[in-house]
Amino acid sequence: MDESKQRRGEPFGERLARHGLALTRERTTALQVNVGLACDLSCGHCHLEAGPARGEMMSRAVMAEVIGCARRFRFDSIDLTGGAPELVPDLPYLVRGLAPETRRLIVRTNLVSLEGERGEELLQLYRELKVVLVASLPAGNQAQTEAQRGAGVWQKSIRALQRLNELGYGLPGSPLELDLVSNPSGAFLPAPQLQAQEKFQRDLARKHGVSFHNLYTFANVPLGRFRRFLERSGNLDDYLEKLTAGFNPCAVAGLMCRSQLSVDWCGRLYDCDFHLAQGLFLGGAARFIADLDELPAPGTPIAAADHCYACTVGSGFT
Repeated sequence: MDESKQRRGEPFGERLARHGLALTRERTTALQVNVGLACDLSCGHCHLEAGPARGEMMSRAVMAEVIGCARRFRFDSIDLTGGAPELVPDLPYLVRGLAPETRRLIVRTNLVSLEGERGEELLQLYRELKVVLVASLPAGNQAQTEAQRGAGVWQKSIRALQRLNELGYGLPGSPLELDLVSNPSGAFLPAPQLQAQEKFQRDLARKHGVSFHNLYTFANVPLGRFRRFLERSGNLDDYLEKLTAGFNPCAVAGLMCRSQLSVDWCGRLYDCDFHLAQGLFLGGAARFIADLDELPAPGTPIAAADHCYACTVGSGFT
């Protein structure tokens, strides 16, 4: 049997060891806060299976604990994600509480949730506090975007981007940062990031007058709804093989889990949002952010799981 066949199915931890690598923590500089799984979309790539039927949301009491943690440790960046954060009723309380505690407060948005009166109120809040917005947009065209996110999403997304540009987000030289994230709509790996960014910027500007700052392209993680799609379509084995074959040992040094702490809507701690989806707690046992009296020390091991291959393929998931 040739070597490539022997390596199919090789556990991620063994792959690291074969390259003389270990997955350990560096200094923790970032806090990612998952405020819940409620979402107005049911995207095909979602590793958390967020959607309209999900009711998990962060309470105001847990938000206060998150704000308290940010005051104790002063993270360089704090990243709010979901689900759709905009659907969490007390999101403005959390945003106002965290903004003074970090140099870079990020909110991830699916764009669709920014529609309506509630969305406009949040946009004004984001602009006032100079919140960085990271918007998911799978593709620069309607067909691929709606294949992943549902009918009608494209026009709503474009309207939201145009409104963000009206407010000053995403314009050249503007301090109001607007970045996009693109995930493939099928069982394949993303295009090279710089090449994709140039095409997105050219197409969105020409067809819709939309501008943004940076595009990040990430491989889909074979968990949750995306894994079930792979299983139904008979693509699971081929996709996993693409991830393992594309393993880039140089990407390990920059993995986000090495410098990030992740907290869920209940206040439980993880190394990353993908470990959150799998219930792999920080340090191997459930701990809560309210009880965190020190950050994990550099050198602390991080649980290695096979879904980590999605973060080390190509240029990696940083």
